[in-house]
Amino acid sequence: MSMNLEQVLPHARPWVESLANTFPGKFVKPQFAFWEVGHILSLIVLGGTTILMNLRLLGVGLTQEPPSEIYRNLRVWQNVGVVGIVVTGVLIGSANAERLYDSAAFIVKMLALIAGIVLTYGVSRPVAAADGAVSIVSKVWFALGSAIFLLGLWVFATSELINPGVFHLITAAALLVLFVTPGRTRWVYLGVLTALIVAQFVGTHIVVKPDDFARLTPVNKAFAGLFTTWIVGCALFQLFRAGRGEAGGPLTKLVGYATILVWIMGAAAGRWIAFA
Repeated sequence: MSMNLEQVLPHARPWVESLANTFPGKFVKPQFAFWEVGHILSLIVLGGTTILMNLRLLGVGLTQEPPSEIYRNLRVWQNVGVVGIVVTGVLIGSANAERLYDSAAFIVKMLALIAGIVLTYGVSRPVAAADGAVSIVSKVWFALGSAIFLLGLWVFATSELINPGVFHLITAAALLVLFVTPGRTRWVYLGVLTALIVAQFVGTHIVVKPDDFARLTPVNKAFAGLFTTWIVGCALFQLFRAGRGEAGGPLTKLVGYATILVWIMGAAAGRWIAFA
């Protein structure tokens, strides 16, 4: 299975093909690398500020400051990051429109962008500004943003050629939960995670040869499921075990997890655009 814009808007191909030869694509294409660097830098700014703020909602990181103070210090840079990725994304997209039109990864990236904006501006920022309190309006936005996030994840995981990129998101989630998990539980979590990594290496390099794709694909999918189950299970255990902390309860922490991971999914999908 693979989903792309051509399937959704098949009659738009002539217009898409013309974008590289008209404004602004015609003028962006010779300096494509320059605009790509701007896109990546904008993503770094957005990602860094978003991670710092949402780690605070998770109860780690810059815990010496309340979430509202961190929000006030970072909100301008978050705006700069969002504006930067949208503007540079439109420009480089116009210069490479045909590639994006045929790309399943581009669908994932756009869903992640929409979900990321909804979760950041509709949920994460208001929750941080309220020092962890989640209003009814924020809950509605959280439901909408999470639904779009999960749709993007489904496309990512089921599209041929790009579905290995889901391991980027799994790795990010594994490291995030490791950072958030306190005390001895962290070592238990890390021990099982290490055992799964070793088992996957043995299964995909010794038991099954790396070039035996017919057998390798189902094995990797099984390990993706095992990793996801363990990581999500440990995260949920920590959420409800900790109860309501200084910066909010389990829902506040879910907001933090989702907002960090949705931007990571967008970045991962962007790196896989060349494949499908």
